Amino acid sequence: MEGASGISHRTVEANGIRMHVAEKGKGLPVLLLHGFPELWYTWRHQIAGLAARGYRAIAPDLRGYGDTDAPPDVASYTIFHLVGDLVALLDALALSQVFVVGHDWGAFVAWHLCLFRPDRVKALVNLSVPFMPRNPAAKPLNHVRALNGDEYYISRFQEHGAVEAEFARLGTATVLRKFLTYRNPGPLFIPKEGWGSPNEHITLPSWLSEEDINYFTSKFEKSGFTGPINYYRCLDLNWELAAAWTGAQIKVPAKFIIGDLDLNYHDPPRRQDYIHKGGFKKDVPLLQEVVVMEGVAHFINQEKAQEITDHIFDFIQKF
Repeated sequence: MEGASGISHRTVEANGIRMHVAEKGKGLPVLLLHGFPELWYTWRHQIAGLAARGYRAIAPDLRGYGDTDAPPDVASYTIFHLVGDLVALLDALALSQVFVVGHDWGAFVAWHLCLFRPDRVKALVNLSVPFMPRNPAAKPLNHVRALNGDEYYISRFQEHGAVEAEFARLGTATVLRKFLTYRNPGPLFIPKEGWGSPNEHITLPSWLSEEDINYFTSKFEKSGFTGPINYYRCLDLNWELAAAWTGAQIKVPAKFIIGDLDLNYHDPPRRQDYIHKGGFKKDVPLLQEVVVMEGVAHFINQEKAQEITDHIFDFIQKF
């Protein structure tokens, strides 16, 4: 089926689930991995831009999202499942190696794809979330709660059903507007007494249209938020599962891009030191470039669509 601007859609059986994949173009394949709360659609501009430059852009809805299956069990959302989905997808598409571009959770999954299966990744461009080496001394959720408390969004996401009920009270479209327009570089809190009103007016930025919100909303109303939130509920489980990779380096050529208004650039407090003062480069020795975009917030691939497409192209054309 052909959709907007010649993007084709299909469903692929991979790793025991049905994955929805959007594709456009011919040439070397580029796998585009979205974050929370997004879909393949977050890459709409890059899909067109990369296809126009002679690449085959492949953007799945990740497990739990959109038109891809959302298994009910929390333990079905570990990093092994998420990376396994991608390896199985590449097998199903008969692709031995791809360029990978990830944003937010998609970046987290992309780092781990490179960690577990570097043979499948030609080069990597990650947005918003740097590699986070495993700290053997502290479980992630204990660290998160100690740093930001119980109303921090990741803390709030842990209680089953609680945040889903709050999102249902606000309505899907309002929830998506609140996330996608968030520009405070500080931590994101979802107060227990309520995250605002279902009727609050949220002005959309120039890079996000009502049509875009309507598309995201239609998909999240169908598939819900539980699958996507389950990624956060597996943080401690992932920490346990990844014990064998403590201290492991990522040996794939990489480029990293973040906005200076992105909450991930400021939280936790030592993040910028890690990115700029040698820690990141030590863990990712083939890190070739770090780009900090001024005045740009978290949803960087939508906010600065053309620049991000150019950055991706400039890097992957070297390989």
